[in-house]
Amino acid sequence: MSSRGASSPIAAGLIAWHVRHGRHDLPWQRERNPYRVWVSEVMLQQTQVATVIDYYERFMRRFPDVATLAAAPLDEVLHAWSGLGYYSRARNLQRAAQRIVAEHGGEVPTDLAALQSLPGIGRSTAAAIVALSLDRRATILDGNVRRVLSRYFAIEGPHDDAATLAELWRRAEACTPGEQVAVYTQAIMDLGATLCTRSRPLCMHCPLTDNCAARRAGRVAELPSPRRRRLARPQRAVIMLLAVCADGAVLLRQRPPQGVWGGLWVPPEFEDARGAQQFCAVELAGACLEPDPLPVVHHAFTHFDLAITPLRARCARAAAAVMQGPGVLWYNAREPARVGLPAPIAALLSAAAVVAEEA
Repeated sequence: MSSRGASSPIAAGLIAWHVRHGRHDLPWQRERNPYRVWVSEVMLQQTQVATVIDYYERFMRRFPDVATLAAAPLDEVLHAWSGLGYYSRARNLQRAAQRIVAEHGGEVPTDLAALQSLPGIGRSTAAAIVALSLDRRATILDGNVRRVLSRYFAIEGPHDDAATLAELWRRAEACTPGEQVAVYTQAIMDLGATLCTRSRPLCMHCPLTDNCAARRAGRVAELPSPRRRRLARPQRAVIMLLAVCADGAVLLRQRPPQGVWGGLWVPPEFEDARGAQQFCAVELAGACLEPDPLPVVHHAFTHFDLAITPLRARCARAAAAVMQGPGVLWYNAREPARVGLPAPIAALLSAAAVVAEEA
């Protein structure tokens, strides 16, 4: 074993535990290569394994390699990502694929610095790609690993504190073995996901429990330390117009490539009902705006909460003829276009389809 990590206090126990209790048949564990691992790691950021599996399998069928992903229309990529959330991940994934084609001959680089220079790939993600696909020593520190190490070594301080994060990286580096790196990396992630969970951890089944400082001190529930208290989350409210034609098609506009829901398709958005009414009168050939809105839809983003009030309008055929051109789409759920739709917008379109059927 390499001298780096040779005296890891947790590697042997985790590797032995993983043989019997770890996850061995996840889709990205089959035919492992840097591309497949990279896609899985990006999808798993902020998202649970159970949710990711189906998305991953569909995504890999549509984009089986870097070149296919790089060449695809962005709408196709966002369509495959629809419902998974955090859409900047999908945009960065394609941007990185295009860079890989242009700068690395279509082969995902395996140098940590080269990986970290690509959009959406940070220090831990780059290390996971190298460790899991090549079994080469590289140190990860995702959320699960931070939680395991915080408890095992009783590391104080919130994870968004620079000094705490530096200490966690130091411990992670010391614990990473020189051999069986892929198994160890998967094992510590699995332990955090299945046993050393945020709440109600299953310490009685943990292979590290005897030497876990938090367990010995009765502080498992206290660690990791909570994040620093933040100010109250900002609240936003918007009106969204569900303009429905007789055939059930709903007017959508494509959002700018950057920012909230970047590149995705959403109904026209307004600050108030008066703006929606003026839009109907001017842009939609006098479409009739219904006075009663649909129920408010609440959606939480990372840094703010959004309340969407949907207003419906029935449009004549003339409206569809007027509203045409780039960035405009009449979306029909009966023959859905392959475009990216945020999950709450998909739900609103379903409601609009019901209106069309009742008309």
